[in-house]
Amino acid sequence: MEQLRSELSLVLGEPLSRLECISEQPYASLYSLYDGKGTAMPVVAKYFNVKGVAAQEAYKLSMLARESLVRLPSVYGLVVSQRSPQHEVLLIERMGGVSVEAPTRTRDRWLQLQEQIVEALLAWHRLDSHGLVGRADSTQENNWTAWYTQRIEVLWSTLKFMRPAGLTDDDLHMLRRSRENLSDLMADFDDPCVLVHGNITLRSMLKEARGDQLLSMINPGMILWAPREYELFRLSDEGQSQALLFHYLKQAPVAEGFIARRWLYTMWDQVDNLIHTGQFEPTRFHQAAQSLMPWLR
Repeated sequence: MEQLRSELSLVLGEPLSRLECISEQPYASLYSLYDGKGTAMPVVAKYFNVKGVAAQEAYKLSMLARESLVRLPSVYGLVVSQRSPQHEVLLIERMGGVSVEAPTRTRDRWLQLQEQIVEALLAWHRLDSHGLVGRADSTQENNWTAWYTQRIEVLWSTLKFMRPAGLTDDDLHMLRRSRENLSDLMADFDDPCVLVHGNITLRSMLKEARGDQLLSMINPGMILWAPREYELFRLSDEGQSQALLFHYLKQAPVAEGFIARRWLYTMWDQVDNLIHTGQFEPTRFHQAAQSLMPWLR
């Protein structure tokens, strides 16, 4: 922390009194910055421990902002440190508001907020990729089924090589079964790839603290072009997330097979996190595995 404070003081041209970690993701940590007098600055620092991800996020934010109905944080700069441990820092605009996780004051306001979120998502989801699919740093001309199958094969091969301690034999058995059933799980899929946020959760959306109006979207994922259902699988948790998912599906339905595929996506997303960041949520993985089981031969 002290090293990061020293580096950012040098970059910003003024001493920082402290940093405060305000959120953590698998790939990054977000810090509030305070000047020499202890006042919060209008910029935050996003610290990445994986090389190249900061530049991808900067590009992704610019792509989303170009087609957005809501604000996204502006990018002020990218710092690539050569000091150990090697890291990158994205300096971005500090966004006001509170997480959409915070309950609205009335049920009508919650319905209105859901409508605003769905409109914002659909603005991106109406932008066709024209045959492109993939991450911000490696898009390719392909269809989603082929691309996602390819992605699972890479993750599976990496798992067999790494043998991470976070996965049990039963977990590996479920992953093997899902891989073997992939063609059946994808049988009814027929949706084009569109521009996606890639990390839609209640925490990645900010609203007014008093008025409950949607203010901004933050913390995008690295997938740039994907089908709409890949945007939605993170909203499968019961409660507000699932209510938002159902509100979206009323306006813009996806294929029925999404009922099963959302659990497939969740399982392999956890594997991706484990391989690339060492972070793994066993409860989320096991819930997804249990929910997917009725669709596996």
